[in-house]
Amino acid sequence: MTSATATSAEANLPEDSVALEKAKLSLSEALGGHHNSLGFIRLVLASLVIFDHAFPLGGYGADIFYTLTHGQASLGSIAVAGFFAISGYLIAKSGMSADVVQFMWRRFLRIFPAYWAVLLLTAFVVAPIIWVTQGDSLGSYFQLAPNGPVNYFTANWTLNIGTYGIYDILTDTTPYGRQIHGSAFNGSIWTLIYEWYCYLLVAVFVAFGILKRARVVVPIVTVFLFVLFIFYNVSQPTVSALIPWLSDPYRIQLTLTFMYGACLAVYSKKIPYSDGLGILSGLVMIFTLRYGGFSVVGTAAGAYFIMYLGARLPRVLQRVGAKNDYSYGVYIYGFLVEQVLAHVGWYKLGYFPYTIIALIISLGCAWLSWHVIEKRAMALKDWGPGKGWKYWLSRGETIRNLRRTPKAEPVEKA
Repeated sequence: MTSATATSAEANLPEDSVALEKAKLSLSEALGGHHNSLGFIRLVLASLVIFDHAFPLGGYGADIFYTLTHGQASLGSIAVAGFFAISGYLIAKSGMSADVVQFMWRRFLRIFPAYWAVLLLTAFVVAPIIWVTQGDSLGSYFQLAPNGPVNYFTANWTLNIGTYGIYDILTDTTPYGRQIHGSAFNGSIWTLIYEWYCYLLVAVFVAFGILKRARVVVPIVTVFLFVLFIFYNVSQPTVSALIPWLSDPYRIQLTLTFMYGACLAVYSKKIPYSDGLGILSGLVMIFTLRYGGFSVVGTAAGAYFIMYLGARLPRVLQRVGAKNDYSYGVYIYGFLVEQVLAHVGWYKLGYFPYTIIALIISLGCAWLSWHVIEKRAMALKDWGPGKGWKYWLSRGETIRNLRRTPKAEPVEKA
């Protein structure tokens, strides 16, 4: 994900936090384009998802955050909300500096290549190794069965998750498999389709010039989603009957969280950055997590709080994710790594050893994913569709004009 290019005002950021506050900067200036700690925060959020998934995958019981928040949220759902808020900010910023063709091409490159890679790696490397080590033949693994490896890829490649498992692998050898009575390799990837829906919404904004010329539409859409979310919680059957597509609550909730970030992006030059607002938003988020209202009020406050932290955290943390973004890789590999470790029995080491080992291995997978796939894919962002629709339209007109130009008659010699 990319953010808008830093302006000249953003390039001359104050050197320390005290100066940052005294300068009375806008949110846009405080975050300073790429000069912020949002990359570090995303990496932390991806890591928190691993800590959350360790509870069920290692058989350690329920996430303690369910108890602390009175059933409102797990550590993982809080992290996912943070992801969507940051994504809303960065993606809206990206949409301000691209046409719709460029925008969708770059979003495709950011999501799909690494996602397809983890699906293929799971189906054709990890799963067959487990299959063979269990005493089954490699030939039997690659038969074209309905629940086989080919189906695992074809059922999931569009981001709509059709299956989480391959045969009965991991069903009897992992705590989570025994709990759900089924095979599950990667339970993190379900959120990606909702992220993609948000990209499509921003693409509509980009196509109609809303992010540049009609920014007020963004908060209007956000308010509409907020009202819809409240109505859904009051009368879910009514909303589902009126708009069947919204029968899935995550389509409203995660999109709303994304739009909070998008609102901050389109008005970032007018929204003030201050310790007072930052601390207040953090307190509101924590209060709602503990006493109720997190999904209604806390996520909105949390969106500002994360942006505040992105500007306020020590400058040394700005280096994390500035050039190499490992957060996506940690997110899409974490669950898979934890399941493999559980399969070999490492969950018996205890919660923290098991989780820390999983995190370290996931970071290694993320490093490989970034340098082998993600970075190379993003290098194509200005290639082909990345040049934008105006470029290709002008190329088409040039070709048509050349075809219309009459060929010169050959000159006869005297």
